Amino acid sequence: MAITDHINMTGQNPLIGENLDEFGPRFPDMSKSYTPEYRAVAHKVADKLGIKLDEGVYIGVTGPTYETPAEIRAYKTLGADAVGMSTVPEVIIAAHSGLKVLGISCITNFAAGFQEELNHEEVVEVTERVKGDFKRLLKETLAEL
Repeated sequence: MAITDHINMTGQNPLIGENLDEFGPRFPDMSKSYTPEYRAVAHKVADKLGIKLDEGVYIGVTGPTYETPAEIRAYKTLGADAVGMSTVPEVIIAAHSGLKVLGISCITNFAAGFQEELNHEEVVEVTERVKGDFKRLLKETLAEL
């Protein structure tokens, strides 16, 4: 999934504390953190490679537990399309530094309440199955950027 925006539900922000002005402003604008032009390139490459690439809003949580069905319902109400335990702090730092960002998340499992049981073995299995396509997508996209 190409990330269009995120919701930070980690309860943390890597910019808390003294600001280093040489890295960026105290209060960075997060409204355009994910660069649309980069997403367009990723979509063009995905189409060329025959890889399905959806777009959506990513919600970042701390983990390490998988979400409860109630949390998934709440996140969906908030506008999230995918849930993960990474990405958001790095994008906050990138926005603070004025960097362009392409966020792509490999969705490895259905959310709680949409399947019998969530387990890490399934995540690893799906990752192994799709890693070839994912690597090709990243390699070709980076070459185009």
